[in-house]
Amino acid sequence: MLELRLAPEARPLKGQHFSAEDATANTRIFRVYRWDPDQGKNPRIDSYEVDLDNCGPMVLDAIIKIKNEIDPSLTFRRSCREGICGSCAMNIDGTNTLACTKPIREIKGDVRINPLPHLEVVKDLVPDMSHFYAQYASIKPWIRTQSVPLPDKERLQSHDDRDKLDGLYECILCACCSTSCPSYWWNGDRYLGPAILLQAYRWLVDSRDEVTGERLDELDDPFRLYRCHTIMNCTATCPKGLNPAKAIAETKKMLLARSGI
Repeated sequence: MLELRLAPEARPLKGQHFSAEDATANTRIFRVYRWDPDQGKNPRIDSYEVDLDNCGPMVLDAIIKIKNEIDPSLTFRRSCREGICGSCAMNIDGTNTLACTKPIREIKGDVRINPLPHLEVVKDLVPDMSHFYAQYASIKPWIRTQSVPLPDKERLQSHDDRDKLDGLYECILCACCSTSCPSYWWNGDRYLGPAILLQAYRWLVDSRDEVTGERLDELDDPFRLYRCHTIMNCTATCPKGLNPAKAIAETKKMLLARSGI
């Protein structure tokens, strides 16, 4: 039997417990992953008692309250608080999602918060997204053309062609889907992952783009595209309700159609 375990130095230990000053019936415990590279110690799980009567409804509200009122050393990313920027993506109650759109009331028992899995941790809840963004840049995510547009006209698009972009352009690159994908966990150095492949398909179906063949050539690779085994974790976890697995399947169909199979 195959047994996968973290290295001893990577296993989280029991950390500090921060009690609420005035505990109420609506007090919840938040168990948060903590790791500081400057300390040279194992990661730990600190627990914080939070009075939800004096806290906003979302997990991000509780995390901000912890940092502002209980433990200012807690480190995490956040920005828009509206599910638009993707900054506060993390693993909450075992699922990758956005802290700003995850209601606390949907979680039973203690609220467990960890950084996105299978990415190197910079500190606490902050993952290193450098490789993810480099993969995004590799697909050249902009309209690429070969023809010269008329000086007095835009590159127009029909309503039907515009509709093909629905379910694609809404991706906020939070990486929730890619970091929930086992294929990406084991082959992330070469497999682009569901988020980047969804973005790649967005440009493949854009009627204004004129290098479809070149884009398909760049994806036609045993690892960059075909490491997808349709596990569907990506679609299940997307906080925007998108379907990366479908975009990947459509890309494969485009390659098959081009080869005449």
